[in-house]
Amino acid sequence: MFDYLAATKRTDIGEFARSYAHGLRPDEGAEYDQLIEINLSELEPYINGPFTPDLGTPISKFSQAVKENGWPDELKVGLIGSCTNSSYEDMSRAASIARDALNHGIKAKAAFTVTPGSEQIRATIERDGQLQTFEEFGGMVLANACGPCIGQWDRRDVKKGTANSIISSYNRNFTGRNDGNPATHSFVASPDMVVALTIAGSLHFNPLTDTLKDKDGKEFKLAPPTGDGLPVRGYDPGQDTYQAPPKDRASVTVDVSPTSDRLQILTPFQPWDGKDAKDLPILIKAKGKTTTDHISMAGPWLKYRGHLDNISNNMLIGAINEANDEANKIHNFTNGEWGAVPAVARDYKAKGIKWVVIGDWNYGEGSSREHAALEPRHLGGLAIITRSFARIHETNLKKQGMLPLTFTDPADYDKIRPDDKVDLLCTKLEVGKPFPMIVHPADGSPSFEISLSHTFNEPQIEWFKNGSALNTMAKAAKN
Repeated sequence: MFDYLAATKRTDIGEFARSYAHGLRPDEGAEYDQLIEINLSELEPYINGPFTPDLGTPISKFSQAVKENGWPDELKVGLIGSCTNSSYEDMSRAASIARDALNHGIKAKAAFTVTPGSEQIRATIERDGQLQTFEEFGGMVLANACGPCIGQWDRRDVKKGTANSIISSYNRNFTGRNDGNPATHSFVASPDMVVALTIAGSLHFNPLTDTLKDKDGKEFKLAPPTGDGLPVRGYDPGQDTYQAPPKDRASVTVDVSPTSDRLQILTPFQPWDGKDAKDLPILIKAKGKTTTDHISMAGPWLKYRGHLDNISNNMLIGAINEANDEANKIHNFTNGEWGAVPAVARDYKAKGIKWVVIGDWNYGEGSSREHAALEPRHLGGLAIITRSFARIHETNLKKQGMLPLTFTDPADYDKIRPDDKVDLLCTKLEVGKPFPMIVHPADGSPSFEISLSHTFNEPQIEWFKNGSALNTMAKAAKN
């Protein structure tokens, strides 16, 4: 790690970390309750997916899984890069596999794209030749941006609704995330594995055991990947696109057209009114996996990222409603009609009605997408109550002045019906103490109390009271 920090002009941080290295070493003669032995020679690559990054299959069993599950075995596209797996070593190892194929007279059978994770990585691998190898291999080099990882992909080789398989080294592969096609079977693997399967064009290929045919029809096995952890000649910073702000900022104004549909000046969220919240409707009781892509979709919606009101029209449109097993169709208790989630939320907000969401396990899994927390707050939500949260999303909700709460007993999720109402005793919010919720069943049966848990600390409780973390910072700045 020190070598990496030094190579990226952060030697001072490396030296600082080294001063605490002793805390990471065991005391002489230390004993442990449990010893875990790992035979590295028995480890093998995994391929995760489709449709979720937590479905992992070892490469030795992957071909059989493809057959048993009926996944499309032809690989249409291989994609490497983006922010997660595009280090110099990642790109070097992937390029070594591509070069091995080129030396045998063959190129990528599937389409292949490369997304450099930064301008520094792009410039460095261009200088050192990896980028040219990828292009010679048949790859298309994309911009240094999120790209297909977040749905910025104008894909035209398959029609929407057509089942097909792609594989990437990105960190997410939720349904429809990469190309907007819910029928695309998206798999996740290391850059090495992505390139290897792209050469074969088939999900049945195992580069550890299987062979390919060279330009003369002779069989050969791909050599194990190789690559330097750091560039021998150091990093090339590439083009300097940073524009420093003026020294005198007093005269700087931010002018946004009121008719813009892509930019909007934000209004600070209102602070807590100091009261318990009574008779709150459940906007939606989400069933099963509810990721940040279900809460705030990306792709074509990204053009509205600077306009909170417009992008809020995608809030929870991918979540499955337990009441009807459908997405983006919920019951509006004020008029008895069924409508889209954002539309019903807006109706409640216009009528001064706060609401809650009931969620399942690992609610908010996925990226650190802040809009997934901003949108519920903007449309009048007070709390998200789940069996469990993905950590980053839970923190984002706190920062926006919302209450991320979990069922102390996860089985209590099943006691609540989508048309029930709840009271949240916000005045009882204290560090380390249960949070009480009263449930009022829609069928007229007696109300009952459910214990909720939370992870708020004292500063985070101030975020809730002040309306958001930003409000808290602004308040402190005035004092």
